[in-house]
Amino acid sequence: MKDKESKALSDIEWEQRTLCPDESCIGVIGPDGRCNKCGLPLEPARPGEFTDDPVAADSEAEKEFVEDDEGEAIPDTEWEQRTLCSDESCIGVIGPDGRCQECGLPG
Repeated sequence: MKDKESKALSDIEWEQRTLCPDESCIGVIGPDGRCNKCGLPLEPARPGEFTDDPVAADSEAEKEFVEDDEGEAIPDTEWEQRTLCSDESCIGVIGPDGRCQECGLPG
C-alpha cells in the first residue's frame, strides 16, 4: 500500500514540475526558483505570454476579438479553394498573378 501512495505522489510531482525556460536545457526549476542543471532563474510570466491555465470561453478578450473580426471573415469556399505555396517551408498562398504572396515562387 505504501508503494502505491509514493507512486501517486511522484506522479503528482511529475505533473507539477516547471521546466527550465532555456529550451535547450533539460533541467527543472527547483524550490529556489532556479534551474537545477544550468542555474537559470525562472522569469515571472509576462502579460500576453502563453500559459497552460484554462480561459473561460466567454472571456472579455474573446468577445472583443470576435467583434473586431466580424467584417473580415473569409467565406469557407474561398478558404477551401486556396492554393498553398509549393515550397513546404513557406506559409504563403498562390495569388491571382500565379505567384506565392509570401516568397514569390511561381505556383
